[in-house]
Amino acid sequence: METMGNLLILFTASLCLYLFVALLNVFYKYWWIPQRVQFIMNSQGIRGSPYEFIHGNNKEAAQMLMEASTKPMTLTHDIFPRVMPHVYSWINKYGKTYLSWNGIRGQLLITDPELVKEVLKNSDKAFRKPKTSYFFDKLIGDGLASTEREKWARQRKLANYAFHGESLKNMTPAVVASVETMLEKWKSKEGKEIEVFQEFRLLTSEVISRTAFGSSYLEGEKIFDMLMKLSVIAGRNIFKAKIPIISKFWKSADEIESERIAKMIHDSVMRIVKKREERVVNGEADNFGRDFLGLLVNAYHEADQKNRLSIQDMVDECKTFYFAGQETVNSLLAWATLLLAIHTDWQDKARAEVIEVFGNQNPDSEGMAKLKTVSKLYKFNSLKTNTDHLYCLSFWIVFFLQQITMIINETLRLYPPISGVIREVGREVQLGKLVLPTHSEVDMRIIALHHDPYLWGDDVNLFKPERFAEGIAKATKYNAAAFMPFGLGPRSCVGLSFAITEAKTALSMILQRYTVTVSPTYVHAPAHRLTLKLQHGIQLLFHAGI
Repeated sequence: METMGNLLILFTASLCLYLFVALLNVFYKYWWIPQRVQFIMNSQGIRGSPYEFIHGNNKEAAQMLMEASTKPMTLTHDIFPRVMPHVYSWINKYGKTYLSWNGIRGQLLITDPELVKEVLKNSDKAFRKPKTSYFFDKLIGDGLASTEREKWARQRKLANYAFHGESLKNMTPAVVASVETMLEKWKSKEGKEIEVFQEFRLLTSEVISRTAFGSSYLEGEKIFDMLMKLSVIAGRNIFKAKIPIISKFWKSADEIESERIAKMIHDSVMRIVKKREERVVNGEADNFGRDFLGLLVNAYHEADQKNRLSIQDMVDECKTFYFAGQETVNSLLAWATLLLAIHTDWQDKARAEVIEVFGNQNPDSEGMAKLKTVSKLYKFNSLKTNTDHLYCLSFWIVFFLQQITMIINETLRLYPPISGVIREVGREVQLGKLVLPTHSEVDMRIIALHHDPYLWGDDVNLFKPERFAEGIAKATKYNAAAFMPFGLGPRSCVGLSFAITEAKTALSMILQRYTVTVSPTYVHAPAHRLTLKLQHGIQLLFHAGI
């Protein structure tokens, strides 16, 4: 009996100690650190909405977003106040540099391009990627977009190989084939309304599936569908804060569902990997494939342990490749097509350029023979194979379709797929005239930079592709951070060339076949849902014959 009493006392004491330590940790993380960061920034003249316990400014931001989504908007490109109403409001209230709170994380918003460039170039290694939230971890894992240090360097090297040179050349036929499949379906809808955001979602998912998984692309599309479910869950939890202590022992329905879907994705990727391994073992193939997954499987079997990928690394890289590659190009294509439908003069210019270059042929090796500009750079009689022609094609598409290049750049300026970039302050560091403390973050809103009249002039909200006529450097007055739809510095998007090639190929093939106009039912309602999407879709009319 005495022993039981002693055990009960010991258990009670242990429980009390645990609760005391837990409460001390809550006090430190949820009160002391935020108050310290706020005091340091306020003492340097930085203002902002005050910190609220646990939630920070998330409730206020969520309320502004909800109110903005209910208000109608005219067909204008001044989308900043609707897409990021909290950021727009706080800039007007506190200035172009202010402190806000994403939960317990203090975020210093900066809009000075020179400071943005300093942070993203990260020469002294003071700024690092912040730890992903629970739901984003399930969505992209510890892949290239979120990992750090040696692991990032290793995986970036692998991704560089996947998206450049020979590998990029091999992806071009998959892009053309996927666009042809989409346009074949459109034949039955000519003159009728088409919701293009959904159409381009299917297109870009097929392109990613073919380029990532090759012959296994049907299984890849199933993985994509599961990732879309995860992205919806992540989107609706952006501004939700976890309750201290309780969240350690209790999981929400969304957390349980995210874990279930993440496991299904993991199992699906591993089934594809095992099939490829079996083909090599049985002598049916002499390699794991030339597509992106094949590169990952090769790295998984790498003899040098330092360069070897783990199983989870493979899964995470597949998720990152899928989500980042599909979401950004889907957004770009949808907005670019809408802008061409609105601004028909630029649609006519772009079509004339495409017809001059390719005639009525798809962008393929036959169309390459007609490219007078390219013939100055390449001797076509030295190109022995179709893949040689396709490599030149992808190079030409990226660099020499001037009208479409300007249109795409202006689309990315007005409607950037990603709203912003965040970096964590790894140690106390000076940024400009400010000293930033640890446990704080730097928030760089791409949409704020792209819609800043100080950087772009009074016509900042007008669609004027001609501002890029002499290239991006001239358009930004050699200020690199003024235009950064794919990021900046060493961690800029590795798939930039692939994304631009895909977008230009699709737009060229559409313009060869159709004149595009805006449907009377279209409602202009851009909204931020992880990436820049449409609240009610984009309804356009496609008229055959040009």
